[in-house]
Amino acid sequence: MANRLQALRKKKGLTQVRLAQEAHVCRTVIARHETGINSMSTKNLTKIAKVLGVTVDQIIGGKSDGAAG
Repeated sequence: MANRLQALRKKKGLTQVRLAQEAHVCRTVIARHETGINSMSTKNLTKIAKVLGVTVDQIIGGKSDGAAG
């Protein structure tokens, strides 16, 4: 999930800071998820998916999106 989240964020052209601002979470939440340090809460996952314009499944890997392998 970490690599997929980072790939989706970059594909959208967002920095960690901008994604965090738009999703109303701390930048450290994004950074920790991208490095695999923390599991993502359902609440944050939903917010981030909405900003990225993808489904939760696309972030967690249940559905292929071509962003990461």
